[in-house]
Amino acid sequence: MDSVRNPYTPNAGATPEIVAGRVEHTRAFEVLLQRLSRGRTDQSLIMTGLRGVGKTVLLNEFADLARTAKWEVVELEASKHDDGQFRQTIASLLRSALLQISPRKRWTDRARRAAEVLTAFGMSVAPDGTWSMTWDVEPAEGLADHGDLALDLTDVLVALGEAAQEHGRGVAILVDEVQFLRSAQLEALIQALHKTVQRKLPITFVGAGLPQIAELAGDAKSYAERLFRFPEIDSLGDDDAREALIRPAELEDASYDPDAVHLALEITKGYPYFIQELGYQAWEIAAGPVITLDDIDAAREGYLTKLDRSFFRVRLDRATGLQTAYLRAMAELGPDAHKASDVARVLHRESTQLGPTRAELIDMGLLYTPEHGFAAFTVPDFDQFMLRAVPELVIPEVRRRPRRGTGS
Repeated sequence: MDSVRNPYTPNAGATPEIVAGRVEHTRAFEVLLQRLSRGRTDQSLIMTGLRGVGKTVLLNEFADLARTAKWEVVELEASKHDDGQFRQTIASLLRSALLQISPRKRWTDRARRAAEVLTAFGMSVAPDGTWSMTWDVEPAEGLADHGDLALDLTDVLVALGEAAQEHGRGVAILVDEVQFLRSAQLEALIQALHKTVQRKLPITFVGAGLPQIAELAGDAKSYAERLFRFPEIDSLGDDDAREALIRPAELEDASYDPDAVHLALEITKGYPYFIQELGYQAWEIAAGPVITLDDIDAAREGYLTKLDRSFFRVRLDRATGLQTAYLRAMAELGPDAHKASDVARVLHRESTQLGPTRAELIDMGLLYTPEHGFAAFTVPDFDQFMLRAVPELVIPEVRRRPRRGTGS
């Protein structure tokens, strides 16, 4: 069929034509905004889930909903920045939010105070020891200048929240890939948000990340479980998966045979990104206007090739030889979570020898720990990809460290 009319969007974070099965989450966010706008408190959200389940798409939906409600939106994709870089990035984003809420020519006392607090927060020291500011506003004294990220960010969000409240506005801070925040950065965001809740200010934080985020947030602050809800974003149920597959085609006057739908759901297992990729490939192959079982079967090869070359491969390419062997050993055991000792046994090693490798893979976002002592892939079907990409398990030699006093 016509490639120009192909309604599927297999791109990272791209919003599909039909966002199926997420109504309860968008409704929960709308209620959160409405309650905060009325001066009431409610729990912010941190969404958790595997890769490809649509967390970023939901964040984009939330951003649109917030803007429609006249809230200012601050969007950030977390990365492994040091605290100084994080401070500068947040300062720049929040400064833009303040200027949107209250243009400089119409600053009230509260808006100017928020600007001064932001200046104090965003000040930096150059290599020659001189101080620099991000704009020509004098810094507040005694606010956001403690040298402690959590205390400083708390001052900033309180001042910004007060300015937003005065103008009948709110600020939604949306952070993707939360697991890449350093513990001090996550702790600072949680502590600062906690203070805005106590003051009943119109500021909320919505994060999205891999399944370990709930544990990381709890480790950062014990009250995080009361400050946030942690909705799990998973694959779609059958009805929602059917809608995600069929409805985009119907918008372009195409349809599916029932057998084709059954096979497509079997292949994709209801994962939103996989549905978009298979739908895209099937559309390109089909003569139309009806997509048949044969079309889905023929599209499977292109579907797997595309996933292998992009969605899967980009993650494996960052792994060392030993890390690759660890992932391949996990794939040997199957798609479920596995004990560290079982993976070590496949590699003919002790768990203690491979502990650092396992920790590195978790830090890279390739594995997560659903429970103590177990690890699982963060990417659906990654076990099958590893079996295709690394047909034979190669166990690398472990170089032994020389004993002290024996030389090298």
